[in-house]
Amino acid sequence: MPNFGPALNLLNGNGRTGSQLTQFSEPEKSIGSVSAQIAARLLAVAADITLVIDAQGVICDLSINSDLPKPDQWIGCKWLDTVTVESRIKVEELLKEAKSGGFSRPRQINHRLPGGVNLPVRYSSVEIGKGGRIVALGQELRSLAQMQQRLVEAQRTTEQEFLRLRSAETRFRILFQMASEAVLIADANTLKTIDANPAAAALLETTSGKLVARPLVEIFDGETRTAIEPQISAIRSIGRIEALSVRLANRRECWLSAALIRQDDSAQLIVRLSPFAEATGTGLPLSKLHMLRAMDSMPDAILLVDQNRCILDANQAFLEMAQIASLSQAKGQSIDRWLGRSGVDLNVLFANLREHGTMRNFATVLRSDFSYIEDVEISGVCMPGNDSPTHALLVRTMVRQSRGAQIATSDNTRHAEQLSELVGRVPLKDLIRETTEITEKLCIEAALKLTGDNRAAAAQMLGLSRQSLYGKLRRYGIGDLDGETEGSDDFA
Repeated sequence: MPNFGPALNLLNGNGRTGSQLTQFSEPEKSIGSVSAQIAARLLAVAADITLVIDAQGVICDLSINSDLPKPDQWIGCKWLDTVTVESRIKVEELLKEAKSGGFSRPRQINHRLPGGVNLPVRYSSVEIGKGGRIVALGQELRSLAQMQQRLVEAQRTTEQEFLRLRSAETRFRILFQMASEAVLIADANTLKTIDANPAAAALLETTSGKLVARPLVEIFDGETRTAIEPQISAIRSIGRIEALSVRLANRRECWLSAALIRQDDSAQLIVRLSPFAEATGTGLPLSKLHMLRAMDSMPDAILLVDQNRCILDANQAFLEMAQIASLSQAKGQSIDRWLGRSGVDLNVLFANLREHGTMRNFATVLRSDFSYIEDVEISGVCMPGNDSPTHALLVRTMVRQSRGAQIATSDNTRHAEQLSELVGRVPLKDLIRETTEITEKLCIEAALKLTGDNRAAAAQMLGLSRQSLYGKLRRYGIGDLDGETEGSDDFA
């Protein structure tokens, strides 16, 4: 077994045994005769900072093995004068232990550098020779100090964030308990109630404790439960439900609104219940409330738009016709996105609404979000307001052709049959010219019908100038142009 030499215990600050230092067993044999140059080189590479100190504690020489500039001003100064006040005691202990026992246990001290910066260094001291000289081997701790500082700052930031979140949670709990509206919180996956405020317990005629861990759909009556369960389940993809009419298990009728919130890997539903009498806040009679419910459930689409043609509200029928997932995706959007063959259609519609207050059976098209196009009719009314008018529009699918349309279709078929009989008797270019004239006439008549005989709007819809449209009207004998100039009409 090799002999590693005696092991010396290094005492820590309270006098107890700390780490052990195992010395070389045969240093004369293993190391041999080492010159001063080699010894100096070994000491220089063994530590980041190496100090040679005489018996009076004065720094005789030093070496730097780091990116620090060499502090030549330390040479000739006492080691005590290069450190901060709180490190003086540690320097004295390092010198004392090295003189008494030959070496000292490690201690961290702070050097003063120009500019008021402190340099932390972990020193161990060893006595060399018989003249009382001591070598202090130091390990620079700047990176460790920076890491500790970042750790302290991160801990402080975490504590501040924790206090902020706790304060926000406290405010939320107070508002949740004091809110006059009934609010329930449910797990989005299990659809079981997590919490309910006192207002919800009072509305449902129970206590908040009995609502916790209860399936959310159980607060509704049987008929409503069947209708609303798929919608509540689908809220995970839709994101929210707004103003849905429901009936509770105690037969009270309410408006239901719900929103989905996500946190980490979980999701929760916030459900708000507003009784009909409280939801409006205007004391509307029950018959008016029933009418509002009926409008929301109408099979025809109903829209409320502002003066900029942006959607304020819409019923479920419009969302289905336009293939929109939720009302929140339509609110604030222009109806031009879904209605009208071109901008001219809606220009004519809203111009008539502003001038006459109402508009009936305005023919146009509806385009869904998935590019499905459907012929529709729009009836609307302009409702003046304090700041700006609001427009209510009723949109329904055109399922029947009018008598005039049937006659036009019959005429078109007859014209096509007559033209087909002329094949072989009349040159092709004459047939094409005849077909073009018939098509052109039909398009002009359709544009005039759509615009309510507004020729300026019809010209814009057809992409013609007014002069060109008037020339074609005279050519085909459409309308009464006697005593009328080409610029006499404009948008209504």
